[in-house]
Amino acid sequence: MRFGGFQALTLSDYPGKTAAVVFTQGCNFRCPFCHNGGLLPAVADDRNLVPEAFVLEELRRRRGLLDGLVVTGGEPTLQEALPAFLGKVRALGLLVKLDTNGSRPEMLARLLGTGLVDYVAMDVKAPRGKYDLLAGVRAPLDAVRESIRLIAASGAPHHFRTTLPSALLDAQDIETIRRELPAASPHLVQEFKPEHALDPAVCGAALTA
Repeated sequence: MRFGGFQALTLSDYPGKTAAVVFTQGCNFRCPFCHNGGLLPAVADDRNLVPEAFVLEELRRRRGLLDGLVVTGGEPTLQEALPAFLGKVRALGLLVKLDTNGSRPEMLARLLGTGLVDYVAMDVKAPRGKYDLLAGVRAPLDAVRESIRLIAASGAPHHFRTTLPSALLDAQDIETIRRELPAASPHLVQEFKPEHALDPAVCGAALTA
């Protein structure tokens, strides 16, 4: 696994749980509001990566203190080694929360089908007509829809979430997104924080030096 960062403790990223967070390197989206720009390139200087062995050792050291691990990014499902890594995490007795953009339903199906994730949070960027703008690329809408279906049907605890840059999305967009999601699935709206946005000009952020 290629990791761009590790956080030893979070009380807010895994609902109701004490967790560590690992940030995978590489993403296939270029959301203008992204605040983890350093994690976007799939290829990064190995000196800036966090070794998998270090992550697993830190998790071992915190046995009894942590309930689980949040795997975020970047986009974790791009890495083919993800199932093997999650197997090692589960062997430590930890729960796994996965954050994803939903672009790789085949990997999601594999993880959900083998019980390697306990909670899934999927970013739903925009209504269908605005998805390319908010994803920063030509969005794989069929894959996104399939991921939504898989997650909602899995029986696993989950939620969908949307970041709200007011220059790009409005209240009507949020209502449209909610109508497009399964009725029983929670949908959270996240505050947009412009300070580290990938493209503040597109987001309409007024930043000062």
